[in-house]
Amino acid sequence: MRRWNGWGDEATEYHLPPSAVRYLERVLGPGRPSPDADFDAVVRTVPATALPADPRIAADPADRLRHARGQSLPDWVATRSGRIGALPDGIARPASSDDVRGLFDYARSSGARLIPYGGGTSVVGGVNPRPSDRPALTVSLSRMTRLLDLDAVSGLARFEAGVAGPDIESQLAPHGYTLGHFPQSWELSTLGGWVMTRSSGQQSYYYGRMEDLFAGGSVETPSGPLDLPPHPASAAGPDLRQLILGSEGRFGILTSAIVRVRRRPEVERFYGIFFRDLHSGIQAVREMAQASVPVSMLRLSDPEETDATLNLAGKDFAVSSARFGLNVLGYGAGLCLLIVGLTGDRLSVDYAWETALTIANRHKGLAVGRVVGSAWRKSRFRNPYLRNSLWDLGYAADTLETAVPWSNVAGVAQAIKTAIRGALETSGGRVLAFSHISHVYADGASLYITYLWPRAADPDRTLDQWRAMKTAASKVITAVRGTISHHHGVGLDHAPYLAAEKGPVGISMLEAVAAALDPNRILNPGKLLD
Repeated sequence: MRRWNGWGDEATEYHLPPSAVRYLERVLGPGRPSPDADFDAVVRTVPATALPADPRIAADPADRLRHARGQSLPDWVATRSGRIGALPDGIARPASSDDVRGLFDYARSSGARLIPYGGGTSVVGGVNPRPSDRPALTVSLSRMTRLLDLDAVSGLARFEAGVAGPDIESQLAPHGYTLGHFPQSWELSTLGGWVMTRSSGQQSYYYGRMEDLFAGGSVETPSGPLDLPPHPASAAGPDLRQLILGSEGRFGILTSAIVRVRRRPEVERFYGIFFRDLHSGIQAVREMAQASVPVSMLRLSDPEETDATLNLAGKDFAVSSARFGLNVLGYGAGLCLLIVGLTGDRLSVDYAWETALTIANRHKGLAVGRVVGSAWRKSRFRNPYLRNSLWDLGYAADTLETAVPWSNVAGVAQAIKTAIRGALETSGGRVLAFSHISHVYADGASLYITYLWPRAADPDRTLDQWRAMKTAASKVITAVRGTISHHHGVGLDHAPYLAAEKGPVGISMLEAVAAALDPNRILNPGKLLD
């Protein structure tokens, strides 16, 4: 059973060892646990639906509550406190494109607005109903999960849009193929959600971002169906696929997607390399990217994240022994960890590792084999569960990300962390903020920032603290002309900052597309376009 007020499966726990708890208390002070709202009690507060009865619409209060929020920090505050705010008035679960078209007719006759819903994993408010005098109908694609076609000659697979990551891979595996798209939310998020938010998997340097993988598909819009053929390339005007990518359900509902797949790799390995300081690590990673070393992932943690990772691991003796050895070798306070992913055939993987290692050695990198990399790989989809454990201990955690040119990477990362810490300093709050480079390109990299703090006894106060830190970080990002989101999307949280990135003409273009495809503003109000 999915948690209604946290991450993932209720049966999966991430237990922090005592030493990790002591570390948090030392850095942040004691947490402030408080009891969560009871699910059944919150269900009893769900108001009656404003939608007219229809056999296609489920209006069960518990079902509506489970679809009211995603995974943003405001969503967590709402569900953990029971202060949900706006809820969908019903849930529709179409099984075909025809069913989706029928829901547009229902929306016109009932005055409803439709919210497309995949895995419910949005961390920016992408699936939330807005307070309105019009009813909201959540359109869950959970029944649309099939592999419809596999063109093995062309390397193209057509899936229904509601299919989640594990089901994509399990349906491709018997044919010897993989999509290779592994965001941290992979276990729960869906193909449609990936397309609509321009998602990026952890090994996108090898497999490609979603805009590289999305070859075409079918979109149902209030103005009619939009077919996107999988042309290898085309000069027939602007590429309409690019309008759908990242549109967050404002222009239409994606019902099927054609994606580029490839043969499953012969070899996949993950290695760890330590650097004496962040500057050395950044220079090495940049050189690898600009030399097009055929790795699948380069993930460089700053000193604060490296330290937090070691402390939260809880393996006191092993970690202390490793630290002692690293200190002896000159890898002390500025220690940074790089995880290198290698994917492909044995020959190319061996070449990639030798080349990456040569570059790392030039910057005094210390390779420590596959133990560290394998540990990261083992926990890559389990780490989000840490957020549940932190909350239960009285700590809130959130993340944000951006992408900037290489010349700005180090400075922007520091400026964002400083802004986040400073946002709570005036009230005496303590924040643990750290970062890593998560995706690399020839001209720049994405920065992924994590920040933890003791949550307040009053949920509204916790939300105010988050808002202060999020605003401070977002202002830094817009000031340096970074993107407001590298792969999380826009949703509600980033909509106020989109105009700074797109400019007035760009926003007018997006508004015009929305008006053409959805003239009655039926789809996902408030997302992407404020």
